[in-house]
Parts: sequence; structure tokens; C-alpha cells
Amino acid sequence: MTASTIKSRPIYPGLTPDLNAQHNIIVCDKAGTTAVSELFSRADIAFAERTTIILADSLTDTESKALTRELAPAAIEMQPTLADGIARLRQLLETAPMGMRLYAAGTEPLIGLVVQAGIDFSIDHLSIRTEHRGSLKRRVQCVHCKGYIEDVTTNPVKCIRCGTILLVRDHYSRRLAAFQGVCIDAEVPGDIPAAEALYQ
Repeated sequence: MTASTIKSRPIYPGLTPDLNAQHNIIVCDKAGTTAVSELFSRADIAFAERTTIILADSLTDTESKALTRELAPAAIEMQPTLADGIARLRQLLETAPMGMRLYAAGTEPLIGLVVQAGIDFSIDHLSIRTEHRGSLKRRVQCVHCKGYIEDVTTNPVKCIRCGTILLVRDHYSRRLAAFQGVCIDAEVPGDIPAAEALYQ
């Protein structure tokens, strides 16, 4: 089954500025900063002044200073990990005003977790503006033990909780922010193909 036949496979249209939004929250990782720079180049100063950026990645002091100087948003918050960035996003969403627009740029795990957080705060996933940049690595849920495997780059992959060798499907759950992994040798035990690096 090809990716094009799976309707749940996410599509990332790219970032465009909502110049009518009262406030903007952008979550990105290092790879996504290029998309954010391009977004700001298509907007105006007022857009930047109404924008908070959460950079959920580790940057050097030089990189963070250069990014802050280039974009000049109302606020830029450096969070060392994706988990920290999503936790901070959830804090901001608790008090977000009406007319707020949410953006995500970077890897699929980042985009998925931003969309998941938005949905939890009653934001329609179709209104969240997204752009994929960087690695194709995936966040996968084992359908057998319900555990999550982060940063998956190969198919198949071994579940780190139950040890099942999983076929990583293109089927995606927005609710779980993860692709689904199913036992690859359920019909013929031991018939396991060599892992391929498909999601670099």
C-alpha cells in the first residue's frame, strides 16, 4: 500500500502568515527555523510583534542570538528538548486569547505533538499551519503494547517495550501523534526482512 492511498497520512501545506491573527505561537526545532525565517519574510513587522516562538531544540548561544536578531519576534523561548517545548506550549495555550494562530515547523514528531496539543485545547487541526523540515524520522506507537518509540528511522523496527518487530505503517493517528507499528511476522513467525533506513 503506498502512502498516497492512506488518507490519515499527514500533509504539510507550508507556513503562511495570518496577518489578521491577534497573537501567533510558533513552535519549531532547529530544522524548522528556516521555514520560520521564510514565514517572517512574507509578513510585516506587526506580525513579528504579535508572535511568540518556542524553539524546542538545543542551539548554541551564537545560533540563538543570530535567530533572535534576524526574526525579532515579541518573544523567543529556547527549550532544550521537544518535550520541554511541548510542555511550554501547553502552558501558553491554557491562557491563549481568542484570535490566536498556532504554527509548527520542523520534523514530523514535533508537528504531530504540536497538533495534538492544539486539539487538546479545542483548536481545529486544519487551522494549525504546518511545514515539514529536516529529518523524516517518525514517532511510532506499537499497537500491541501501546508503547511509543521515538526517532524511528528504519522499517521494520523493534519495539523497545515488548520486543515485537514492527512494520511501520503510513497510517497516522493525530490523537496519538504517532504512526502505527504492527507485528511484521504475525502470519509467518520469524519471517522478518532486513531493516531499511527509510526515514533519514
